Amino acid sequence: MKILKNVFELNKAIKNYKNVGFVPTMGGIHKGHESLIKISQKNNRETIVSIFVNPTQFNQKKDFKNYPRNIKNDISILRKLKVNYLFLPEVNEIYKKKMKKFKLKKNDKILCAKHRKGHFEGVLNVMNRLLSIIKSKQVFMGEKDFQQYLLVKRILGKKYKINIFSCPTIRDSNKIALSTRNKLLKKSSIKTASKIAIELDQLKKMSLKDKLLDLSKCKYNLQNKFKIKIDYLEFRDEKKLKLNNFNSDYRLFIAYHINGVRLIDNF
Repeated sequence: MKILKNVFELNKAIKNYKNVGFVPTMGGIHKGHESLIKISQKNNRETIVSIFVNPTQFNQKKDFKNYPRNIKNDISILRKLKVNYLFLPEVNEIYKKKMKKFKLKKNDKILCAKHRKGHFEGVLNVMNRLLSIIKSKQVFMGEKDFQQYLLVKRILGKKYKINIFSCPTIRDSNKIALSTRNKLLKKSSIKTASKIAIELDQLKKMSLKDKLLDLSKCKYNLQNKFKIKIDYLEFRDEKKLKLNNFNSDYRLFIAYHINGVRLIDNF
């Protein structure tokens, strides 16, 4: 595996992106990332993974500082997976060039975009920079961050005329969606998050039979039962994230805080 730390090294190593899949990450490589990599490897001759913890998508400096990092472990995992290239840039390398910033439309300021001001603007801006550097035609993203995937696909997929593929959420044996942030959870919080995931999965299944479920009551009950703070608990369709559209495929979206850690999920 070649480790590339700047654009010069990247361009020298990869001259033709025709059969190179791209998996963007912020590190903390887990089984979810591994599934993205394996799908890319199945569909491309070579795969490049980026690890870059983007400061502009964090709402709080403390959150950015505490974000789990273990680059040695990440490199070890990626080598075992036989990844061809790892792009490992510093902040100055990504942001040295001036580029137009993205702003969300009013209709897009829902779910995490509503509760994390500036977060998705930061995501779109860094992805815009990464895609201008890594000219792969196939990008693989996880469905756990479903709103992120849809925004990147709609805005940047169209801009660069590339395919943004969504890959199913990978869950642990305890039903929790795999996330780098899970490393911040205490054992007691993991047990609670597991119970919450099971209840949410059941709630989604119930909605298939009963479209008149009172989500506000469900939200109240979940908060009181598990002592958590819920930012949102909403049914939205899969295409445009319209609220309560049961005429097409839909998902149950949640974001909640448990002992100072914010988790998101969808079912």
